[in-house]
Amino acid sequence: MKFAKRLDAVPPYLFAELERKVAEAERAGVDVISLGIGDPDLPTPPAVIEALAEAARDPRTHQYPTNHGTEELRTAAAGFYRDRFGVEIDPDGEVIPVLGGKEGVGHIALACLDPGDTCLAPDPGYPPYTSGPVFAGATVHYLPLREESDFLPELESAPEAKLLYLNYPNNPTGATAELDFFEHAIEFARARDLILVHDNAYSEVAFDGYRPPSFLEAPGAKEVGVEIFSLSKGWNMTGWRAGLVAGNAEIVERYRQLKTNLDSGMSEAVQHAAAVALTDERDFPAEISEVYARRRDLLAKGLREVGLEVRVPRATPYFWVRVPEGHSSASFTELMLDEASVLVSPGDSYGPSGAGYVRLSLTVPDSRLEEAVDRITRALVIIQS
Repeated sequence: MKFAKRLDAVPPYLFAELERKVAEAERAGVDVISLGIGDPDLPTPPAVIEALAEAARDPRTHQYPTNHGTEELRTAAAGFYRDRFGVEIDPDGEVIPVLGGKEGVGHIALACLDPGDTCLAPDPGYPPYTSGPVFAGATVHYLPLREESDFLPELESAPEAKLLYLNYPNNPTGATAELDFFEHAIEFARARDLILVHDNAYSEVAFDGYRPPSFLEAPGAKEVGVEIFSLSKGWNMTGWRAGLVAGNAEIVERYRQLKTNLDSGMSEAVQHAAAVALTDERDFPAEISEVYARRRDLLAKGLREVGLEVRVPRATPYFWVRVPEGHSSASFTELMLDEASVLVSPGDSYGPSGAGYVRLSLTVPDSRLEEAVDRITRALVIIQS
């Protein structure tokens, strides 16, 4: 059979490959601890679950939803942005629900890019920053994120482009950005007449009193772009596929037009539950952040004790760790899986500039994380002796 070639233009999806590796090892009877995928191990807030169950019993939620989103969810999103970030969003024209941040990231490329356009994507970065533009027929130009530059891109050296992706707090590096960086990026976007898309998936998972800003807080943000916000990590809702796109009204409307042709919108039962998360359960991410902070400190201590270079994150449930001398990302990943039965994510799977690093996730129970640290320690001691 003959298939479309666009899928051949991107590598197999990273996290699907990691899941395959874990399943393969477990079939062989190996107890693998996966630190490779950022999927929270803790449950969604009970009030959100109850809201879903209540809404699901209403027959009106069994019909097609509107792609524009329910007034309840749009109003809740606007209220959250006002109270959390000090940003005013028009619930009627500047916000739309999306089926998780991943859908937002990938599909916004289809709404904004034509074949032959250039998209600027962070490197290393979330894989859909590449696959979305590639599926739209665009060319991806990588903006390296280097440790010596605090994992912030050098924008001035970028070629002419139509769209720029940014992501802070950052996956996979755990780096953060402040408002002055977003102000600079907005001026860059305005001068280049390009669309800026900020993927804000991790602002609610932060530590030590740090409160990451929204891109939309910066003056002029809504003139040049939008922000994609996700409930996945802050509210332990990865399986719910609940997010939103907010900001520039014209981009939001173009996105809505795209969705009317691609899907039928988010279940109104899920929209009701998401609205409850953004209102009644607004403080829940702070509770989760305390759990991740404890795990962060545990993992940092263990990694340092075996001589690995550790940059302790202020946000995100991720560690971005340089591999020991003599190893590549791939060889260290294989070493961890073969000798420690611990799965980590190879850094170069996130882009060329990720070479020499691995990403470790904090989304496993404390006891399993402690066991993972012990296994890594034993494996490295044996290898080094």
